[in-house]
Amino acid sequence: MTAQIEEVRFNLPHIELAAHLYGPADGLPVIALHGWLDNAASFSHLAPRLPGLRIVALDQAGHGHSSHRAPGSGYQLWDYALDVLLVADQLGWQKFALLGHSMGAIVSLLLAGAVPERISRLALIDGLIPYTGEAAQAPQKLGEALRAQLALAGKQKPVYAEIEQAIQARMKGVGAVSHEAASRLAQRGLMPVAGGYTWRTDSRLTLPSPLRLTRAHAVAFLDAVQCPLSLVLAEQGMLLVEPRFTEVLEGRPFTVQRLPGGHHLHLDSAAGAQVVADCFNPFFAGP
Repeated sequence: MTAQIEEVRFNLPHIELAAHLYGPADGLPVIALHGWLDNAASFSHLAPRLPGLRIVALDQAGHGHSSHRAPGSGYQLWDYALDVLLVADQLGWQKFALLGHSMGAIVSLLLAGAVPERISRLALIDGLIPYTGEAAQAPQKLGEALRAQLALAGKQKPVYAEIEQAIQARMKGVGAVSHEAASRLAQRGLMPVAGGYTWRTDSRLTLPSPLRLTRAHAVAFLDAVQCPLSLVLAEQGMLLVEPRFTEVLEGRPFTVQRLPGGHHLHLDSAAGAQVVADCFNPFFAGP
């Protein structure tokens, strides 16, 4: 399936973000947020299969064609949340839906819990609450993060002589993907350098988090969501293997559908994208 894609950019007060724009101008407003180390191409199979939506698929900060954050800045989840609100304000969208995958789903949930008056619907793919940490672990985790930041200057990104080598490496990365998915991500995510190609992503994205929310914090955001929520879980994805994750789902008033496929089931193949679309189309069309 092919669809017209418009490349757009948003000049925010602190950063410039790139995005793909899909759908009719009068469609239901939706901001789509990809996962960690991915880019807007994550939705290139799925977005054309969601008719009637005006989808802005962002390259989140530090990813794809978007700018990197300023020196001394970080990539915390709440920083992404602010970016989304500023993009929505530029679009004139007082209320909008969120379509999120993995890290993008987590950012979507935090936004819906924090500013429920702005979010109309949540459509999430293999992502929900953030990875958590308890108070006793906080000093150790902050120390690890600070040491990693100091060591980053001495590290270099890998350079691939051929694009296919980068695609093969991405297939084996965190959240392993199909060749089709890796090719789409690479097409938008690579840039030429001396000796070949490397990823556009900011190296700081690989640093460990200096602070994690506790489980109680994470669940509180879920409890604060007021809009309809539809969650697609991949049978071979990353959520179902998380300890105690099923406890989070128990008794929750939202739709959960388990589908065959891996963490990137919406991008790994056209067939996988269609199955996800078949879940979300009725959801977006609902009251």
